[in-house]
Amino acid sequence: MLPARCAVVALVSGGADSTALLRLLSGGGLGDLEGRLFVLHVNHLLRGTAADEDADAVRALCAEQKVPCSVVRYDVAGFAEAEGLNLEDAGRRVRYALAESELDARCADLGLPGDAGRIATGHTLDDQLETFLMRLVTGSGPGGLRAIQAVRGRVVRPLIEARRSEVVAYLDELGQTWREDTTNADTSRLRSWVRHELLPLIEGVNPSFHETLARTIRILAEEDSLLAEMADAFAADFAHFDGTRLSFERQMMATLSPAMARRTLRQALIRAFPEASRIEAEHIDALAAGIHNPRFARDLSFGLRAEVEYDKLNVFGHEDAIPPVAPCLLTIPGVCALGPYGTITATLVEPGEVTGDPMRAVIDADRVSGELVVDAPREGDRIRPLGMTGTKKVGDLLTDAKVPRRLRRVTRVVRDGERIVWVAGVRMSDEFKVTPATRRAVALLWTREDNSR
Repeated sequence: MLPARCAVVALVSGGADSTALLRLLSGGGLGDLEGRLFVLHVNHLLRGTAADEDADAVRALCAEQKVPCSVVRYDVAGFAEAEGLNLEDAGRRVRYALAESELDARCADLGLPGDAGRIATGHTLDDQLETFLMRLVTGSGPGGLRAIQAVRGRVVRPLIEARRSEVVAYLDELGQTWREDTTNADTSRLRSWVRHELLPLIEGVNPSFHETLARTIRILAEEDSLLAEMADAFAADFAHFDGTRLSFERQMMATLSPAMARRTLRQALIRAFPEASRIEAEHIDALAAGIHNPRFARDLSFGLRAEVEYDKLNVFGHEDAIPPVAPCLLTIPGVCALGPYGTITATLVEPGEVTGDPMRAVIDADRVSGELVVDAPREGDRIRPLGMTGTKKVGDLLTDAKVPRRLRRVTRVVRDGERIVWVAGVRMSDEFKVTPATRRAVALLWTREDNSR
């Protein structure tokens, strides 16, 4: 599951599963990772002091195990509202996006290529079963019913075949405590309802349900992988992406069965537009039908549109549609790669250095309370602009700077937990200004791609 020499970033919440994962990794259960194991804890800012106590517990455990730990405070509720996501999906996207950028930074520090890095999570067989049942209740195709994969890209899940009861027994044997998230008992949430009400009911009828369902999921996963390989091959032959527009050859696509056409459309679409990884099934069904309709045109989710033009079905972004970007962790020093939005670089500089360049800001490093995160402006964001005593809405700041409304999502915002450090290219916060008492300073530089100007 882990390459011979790799860097590992473990996502640790402080709960039983992730605590067991950390003890397994730090104890050499998956090989010697000395100097190459790191922990990332994300405080979603949803549970007040309880979340702060979780972060403190993770810091203490990492200190005990001598594992470097990064704790990021991030407003997941704000991100969910801005992107139109539910809290669980938003939290998942935030955690993995921050873990990817943390892993890139750690690999660079160790002189390792990015593909030698792994993100480890504490998902268990119970999570696998719960996810399957949740998707069965809400509706899903075979790809969704394969639930949680043991390995997906750089993500690995070493505990995926272990029951939660086995994890707890392992921790008890070690004498290791863990944190309990009280929201896990709230059965108004679908996962909690499945865990505490549906699963016990099913296992009361079939005590071996976890074994039979695990076998079913494995079969589904194997068959789904085979079909995905076939769809990839068809997509390579029947579709072309030029960087902005995805074109399907209608005559070739019409030779596929409806099921394979849907898979091929989805595979090609997600590869061309990764932000559309959760595009709704109804849109895929409409595209499959549109292959046979010479007048087909439809707006899709994620700012995409599809139109038939002679012998091609084209999918492209609206001219003014700007795809969302998941948050990126910005280490000091470090680089945050933002794809089409360029990069933001953090560099240690002399405290006396000043700048008049709007694309560059110099801040007091000791005023930063946690890990910096880069994302987009949100409704309700406020900042105390440099030189002012009161706060101002970021939206008003962008209006004053004459940033066109359609380009405001291109503007990057550097955050320290709930506080805004810098609205890149516009104004930094007075809270982080360099003063005569400053001992350490950091220069933040936003380098944009030509197409984001």
